[in-house]
Amino acid sequence: MKKKEDLRIVYMGTPEFAVESLKCLVEGGYNVVGVVTMPDKPMGRHQDVLQASPVKQYAVEHGLRVLQPVKLKDEAFVEELRSLRADLQIVVAFRMLPEVVWNMPPMGTFNLHASLLPQYRGAAPINWAVINGETETGITTFFLKHEIDTGEVIQQVRIPIADTDNVGVVHDKLMELGGRLVVETVDHILTDTIHPIPQEEMAVKGPLHPAPKIFKETCKMDWQGRPLKPLYDFVRGLSPYPAAWSEMKDEAIGKVYTLKIYETEKEPCVCHEPAGKVVSDGKTYLKVAVDGGYLRLKEIQLTGKKRMRIEDFLRGFRMPENLLML
Repeated sequence: MKKKEDLRIVYMGTPEFAVESLKCLVEGGYNVVGVVTMPDKPMGRHQDVLQASPVKQYAVEHGLRVLQPVKLKDEAFVEELRSLRADLQIVVAFRMLPEVVWNMPPMGTFNLHASLLPQYRGAAPINWAVINGETETGITTFFLKHEIDTGEVIQQVRIPIADTDNVGVVHDKLMELGGRLVVETVDHILTDTIHPIPQEEMAVKGPLHPAPKIFKETCKMDWQGRPLKPLYDFVRGLSPYPAAWSEMKDEAIGKVYTLKIYETEKEPCVCHEPAGKVVSDGKTYLKVAVDGGYLRLKEIQLTGKKRMRIEDFLRGFRMPENLLML
């Protein structure tokens, strides 16, 4: 049995979510022989500034070897990866790996996924769990195989989702738990005390929910098509990023405002206004009529303006008489 200092680990990840697990491995004394992350991203108005991923920034600060392939099947990258002689590969919030990569180390490749698999397979599991009004989510470690997010489950940890939690809150909780679970999973692999379970054998209540990538059009509010609670959950599931958005039209002059919505509050009641109708006293509240009551907007951002509480927004905004959310 190898000791943790002798176990050669290659770590793969890109965003902030993946930094915590890498940090736990490094601070725990595990032998991370290489870090694979996305190429630096062009930033700025002229795309002339290169921004390193959060995982690369951490790796460089701690003197770890960094690989940044454009294509994961590139022969030069595959050879460089093979030269690291990894016993085990760990993937957290990275890309879909080709078999030549995930099948390379003798102990396999495992992934940390931010859902209770087999639920919420896909690129945005935390967002979709909150959008769908789930009261529980969690993290899963599983071995990679051909189909994305379908490999045998090693371990899971569950956490509750409060009705007031937004995706940022849940993300940070899962990120911290994920770091600990990655280390636990490595320890169980080292001691050969794992009993992986095929996902098709796991008990699941109700249908399986996917977690596809979120685009701008995904984030548009549907005032006529969704009732109060799903609209409230929709905002939470996209806050603080990428944020739900809507268009607000002054029907008297036809002017349309575009705004992002970061926080709302439910006001259940029998509502006689048409869905999308904006109601406000012009000073302290702005709410939108929906099926099942009103959705009170608490924090918003008009295009070109800063994000602000609704009281501050109303202080500088002349409220037209006939406003409608589109």
